[in-house]
Amino acid sequence: MRWLVGWSSTAAGAAVIGSAGATGPDGETVHPVGSQLLWGDPDPLWAVGDWRPDEVRVVQADAQTRIAVLGICGASDEQLRVGLFAARGGALRHLTAWPGSYTAVVQVGRRVMVCGDLAGARPVFYTPWAGGTAYATAALPLADLIEANLDFGHLAALLAAPDVPAALDDSTPYDGVRRIPPGHALILRAGAREIAGYEPVASLAVAAPPADPDSAVDAVRDALVEAVRARLSAPRHVPGDGIDPGPVPGMGPAERRAARGMPVPGIGADLSGGPASGTLALLAAGLPGMPGTVLGHGTGAGERLLAVTFNDLAVGGRESELERAGTLAANPRLHHVVVAGGEETLPYADLDGPLTDEPGPSLVTAARHRARLAAGSADHFTGYGARQVLDAHPARLTDLLMDRKRRHLVRPVAALAKADGSVMVPARVYGAARKLARTPYRTGLEALAERLLQRRFDEPGGAVGASLAALTWARPGPAARWLTGEALAEVSVRLQGGTSRSAVGPGQRPGDYRARAALARHAADLRVLEQAAEIRFQRLHAPFLDNQVVRACRALPEALRVQPGARAAILRTVLEGSGVGDLPPGWGAPTHAPAAVAARTGLRVAANDLMGLFDTPLLAQAGLVEARVVRKALRAAAEGEPLPLDGLADLVSLELWLTRLLARRGTCWTGTPARARAVPAGITPQRGALGAGAGAPRA
Repeated sequence: MRWLVGWSSTAAGAAVIGSAGATGPDGETVHPVGSQLLWGDPDPLWAVGDWRPDEVRVVQADAQTRIAVLGICGASDEQLRVGLFAARGGALRHLTAWPGSYTAVVQVGRRVMVCGDLAGARPVFYTPWAGGTAYATAALPLADLIEANLDFGHLAALLAAPDVPAALDDSTPYDGVRRIPPGHALILRAGAREIAGYEPVASLAVAAPPADPDSAVDAVRDALVEAVRARLSAPRHVPGDGIDPGPVPGMGPAERRAARGMPVPGIGADLSGGPASGTLALLAAGLPGMPGTVLGHGTGAGERLLAVTFNDLAVGGRESELERAGTLAANPRLHHVVVAGGEETLPYADLDGPLTDEPGPSLVTAARHRARLAAGSADHFTGYGARQVLDAHPARLTDLLMDRKRRHLVRPVAALAKADGSVMVPARVYGAARKLARTPYRTGLEALAERLLQRRFDEPGGAVGASLAALTWARPGPAARWLTGEALAEVSVRLQGGTSRSAVGPGQRPGDYRARAALARHAADLRVLEQAAEIRFQRLHAPFLDNQVVRACRALPEALRVQPGARAAILRTVLEGSGVGDLPPGWGAPTHAPAAVAARTGLRVAANDLMGLFDTPLLAQAGLVEARVVRKALRAAAEGEPLPLDGLADLVSLELWLTRLLARRGTCWTGTPARARAVPAGITPQRGALGAGAGAPRA
């Protein structure tokens, strides 16, 4: 796990800060464990964790003006210097316009500016501390710093309304630690804080000017190519270089690395057979001057890109995807590896793992992903985020209706009618879209709050039912039906507070608003997955979540993205424009990956372990659920009853996270005996699990 942490004091004498640490309110001197000081007094910045040397860059204009960029950034030092001068004048958007995935921190005198990303994959957190403000790219270290309790209202909202920003607001699982919204920056002036948006948002009242589809797709291609090129241009790293224990009889270097759980050197990519991962694999292997896995980079000589395909033997049903992946892998610049997964890689099969910064549903599938990533390279491309940035959220039909573009609704509605087989589908969808267009945002939140109080969770099934349910401002989460009345009442109160804060709405059209919220949730869960399934010395790259790619995708016309098969068509054009052709027949065809089948099979196989997990669950001690209700639901789902499997994954993952948090010892900070105390032995709604001794997450 890697993070940065900094501090801004209200006055120069409020705390003694520097390379030795900071003096807190109790007079103790603290500094991050295993940290690298980037700059010191009076507002220091540290990098913590296993950062590569090229992932931490500091450019300084003078003693009072400097910028730190942490992560993969395609900007040159001169471009960083230009962005620094622009930020000094207040133009923060320049700091987010370079290819790659990174966090930028600018210091101008006593003013500190920290930019989050557009998707939410690189969040920024902050908390008041010692008369000023501490900030970090991880929430748990800040919770350690202030000895925070758990925020059970936030945990309830994660289960009851995870897709509703008004329910979660800026809270985190830790009481007192706040999150910066995606597309915003944290600005600190001598400890005083301000949150400013750097990205313009389309107005609810005025439609965006029509965009040319061809130009918009070309912009997506350019952004994706630059995102991939930024990774390929970075220095190559050999996992475990310098720590090889020496010759082992019968084992070469590759075998010794595998025995230590290290990835293969070079560049690799997922190759699932779908369009997103296939696009990244082909781009990474075929960019001019970038010959795949380049060890002697710049010489024109290189090895093939390592393409990894996961074959779920315990479930099956992916024969067509595997066949397409094999056809793509016939490219001479690809080396194809198929990872076979049995029952040991099913969801819920292996619930042991590291403590992550926050909870997320991907915790129940971490072992499944780790099995695939263990066969990958030191730098591994994934297609995560492509669906969220390219596909149309069903609520975007309302946006088209509000813009009087009804003719563009014909094809998507016809596809839904064909899937459902009912002639009434067009009227139902049009009616729901029209109702949403006429519903104020505040009314939508009030309706959800009332729905939670009345425990109304039934929704129509099938593709049409899912689309109709999504044509609202807000909807209950799949786990809401298993929460206690007290927990639902708590979330209802939070929603009503959201209506008072957002009396005039979010200032966005319903479809755009819902799509941004869905992207933020997906990015947050990917961040959890990256920590839970982490392979030592490996970097996961998700170019679809880069700022420039997200911007380019948001500029796509609504009329284009709502059409059936739009994502595959856009990515096919991207590849053709990059000189990659000869795609296999059926490439990009809609696939129904057996995720639900795998989840149900995993529930059945792990039923006994899950029953033991919820024998005396921490969620029940916190008052969020009743143990017998959850056990009954798990047993019913394992036996095949049609229950929302996503909701059960939310419950199990949150219980797992609480268990790991409670078993944690140590701290992210050093310098004081007070912060080495063990966490409390139990959880109650009145006392959080983070008491006086929260410790550090393990990688």
